[in-house]
Amino acid sequence: MLALALLLAGGAATGCGGRATTHHKPGTSHEQASGSVGTLLTATDAGGHRFREVPAEGAPEVQLTVRPDSEDGWNLQLAVKNYRFTPDSTGGAALPGAGHAHLELDGRKLARLYGPWFHLPAAQVPEGAHTLTVRLYADDHTAWAVAGKPVEGTAQLTATATAPGQAGGHSHGDTPPPPQAPQSEQADRTVTITVRDGKVSPAPARTELRRGERVALRVTSDRADTLHVHGYDKELALPAGQEATLTLTADRTGLFEVETHTSGLVLTQLLVR
Repeated sequence: MLALALLLAGGAATGCGGRATTHHKPGTSHEQASGSVGTLLTATDAGGHRFREVPAEGAPEVQLTVRPDSEDGWNLQLAVKNYRFTPDSTGGAALPGAGHAHLELDGRKLARLYGPWFHLPAAQVPEGAHTLTVRLYADDHTAWAVAGKPVEGTAQLTATATAPGQAGGHSHGDTPPPPQAPQSEQADRTVTITVRDGKVSPAPARTELRRGERVALRVTSDRADTLHVHGYDKELALPAGQEATLTLTADRTGLFEVETHTSGLVLTQLLVR
């Protein structure tokens, strides 16, 4: 009886039947295809995420609008219907009309979106005409679909070359801005991470912080990717082969994953007390 009780307690601890969570084993991708909503199809998106088909009536919908930003790049708005963004339950079971979105540029994933607005920096868009696509996903990373097709919206975007002295194609005068101290110098803690050939170095672990501390995440990836901090909704473009730094204030307590969007790797977990 004691062994049985321990076994049941262990099953509960893994989250079976419990509240959906954003946390999974560091260095791995999110689990897929959990939950009983709709019908799982064999068809997948380019990243291997299976389609989850639901009836057309009451199905999620999305429309994408792109507006130039006054300083740099573009502001994207996702107008959704029969759908809500649920960043706190990402990685859990699929819930009806809930989840997150993926943003793609000409079929290449740029970012995961947890809300209706997203700023797209000009540096992430090569010169020329492009197609932006936003696709809706469930919390378990399956793609919502209707009649065998994913629920998505598209918009056209044309990027022009940025002239010297301009930022994102918009001039700001001849006076350069005053130099700023590197973000890592303004932080209380610095975490340096390297991603190469799909492996994270040093091995993913928890980074413990006190509430209110500032942490600098210095990441170098051998492939272009996007860094995302769950719970804080902070993102940073990772150019291939170049170090990039994201600094944030740990003003929320809890356990928060830091991951890459395209490769789907967990780099570290921020434990804020």
